[in-house]
Amino acid sequence: MEDSSSAVQPHEVEECRGVLRVYSDGTIVRSSKPSFEVPIQDDGSVLWIDVVFDAMHNLQLRLYKPTFPTSANKLPIFYYIHGGGFCIGSRTWPNCQNYCFKLASELQAVIISPDYRLAPENRLPTAIEDGYMAIKWLQDQAVSNEPDTWLTDVADFSRVFISGDSAGGNIAHNLAVRLKAGSAELAPVRVRGYVYLLPFFGGTTRTKFEAEGPKEAFLNIELIDRFWRLSIPIGETTDHPLVNPFGPNSPDLEKIDLDPILVIVGGCDLLKDRAEDYAKRLKEWGKKIEYVEFEGQQHGFFTIYPNSDPSKKLMLTINKFIQDNSS
Repeated sequence: MEDSSSAVQPHEVEECRGVLRVYSDGTIVRSSKPSFEVPIQDDGSVLWIDVVFDAMHNLQLRLYKPTFPTSANKLPIFYYIHGGGFCIGSRTWPNCQNYCFKLASELQAVIISPDYRLAPENRLPTAIEDGYMAIKWLQDQAVSNEPDTWLTDVADFSRVFISGDSAGGNIAHNLAVRLKAGSAELAPVRVRGYVYLLPFFGGTTRTKFEAEGPKEAFLNIELIDRFWRLSIPIGETTDHPLVNPFGPNSPDLEKIDLDPILVIVGGCDLLKDRAEDYAKRLKEWGKKIEYVEFEGQQHGFFTIYPNSDPSKKLMLTINKFIQDNSS
């Protein structure tokens, strides 16, 4: 007699970069390995520690600071929220850690790289809420009677910048909208600006470059769609307010006062049209926003090729943004 159980064996229905697999019976399997196996470039010029910022969900962030700061003044604080389509990625992945080393050294800043809960186990808005908690943790440190002096001895809580890469850039946008200009609810912490690094925005209508851009793109249209399928709330579309800044139910950004924003895109990134449209609209509405496109660059170029000329130029662009918005 034929074994009937073989007919109902679960099969793989979604796969992301080799580290996340979803099966037909709902089983989710995650690899402990990162999808980017590169050597960690830890030469001792930057110190780092891990800290729990949300004990209930066992969420940690990684703090970085220059071993020998070049200035006697306290250092700006720069959040770097990792990417991965809300589904993969970690503060511990080598590509993320190496970029944070470079940020700490070249910006002469304290870098905060938080983790957040991932989809599909934890769909949006969870990642946005975790990003918010990572910012509130900094406020707790600023007002604590027993703060972590590893941080407080060198950090300037009045000069905070929130950046995010891809999905992290989406989180940065949603934090900018939530905290508004002046970030009054975080006092004495003061956010001075936001940096969206190739932000992950979506929408039900394809943009021209999503439809016609290179099919072999590092972040191709199939993977973009897969990430959204796995991360948006069940029953919702990519016009959800957390996904599409200009969706039918999204907040009216024209009426919201926002802190300065720097938007970075790669010329070969399928997401670039959405970021460019975002910057143009906000500029028309009188917001303080800069848009810089790196010609010929793909999604994630600055972590994949951190020593390339475009990546070096990006670091200078970020540094100037920090200097221009520090007072």
